[in-house]
Amino acid sequence: MKTSGLSNLIPKFPNQTDGKKKLGNSDFNNVLNNFVKDVNTAQLDSKKMVSDFVEGKDVELHEVMIAGQKAKTSLELLMQIRNKTVDMYRELTRMS
Repeated sequence: MKTSGLSNLIPKFPNQTDGKKKLGNSDFNNVLNNFVKDVNTAQLDSKKMVSDFVEGKDVELHEVMIAGQKAKTSLELLMQIRNKTVDMYRELTRMS
């Protein structure tokens, strides 16, 4: 029985040989800034939905709970990214 190689299972990452540019610091910075803005937007949306629900506006309880969980999960993800980045920085400075 002939088996094929595993090379077709490995994802292709962009590099200079593909004619695509590498991610630079500014691209990484933009990704992080956009993610922080998205987390902030989710937090503000959740806060608005809670206040609308308390005021008796036409907002369902399950929508309020979903928005709250979405905001909580995105904030937790952001905090984990921050923690891993700080750990990586500490490890790099320790190696120097």
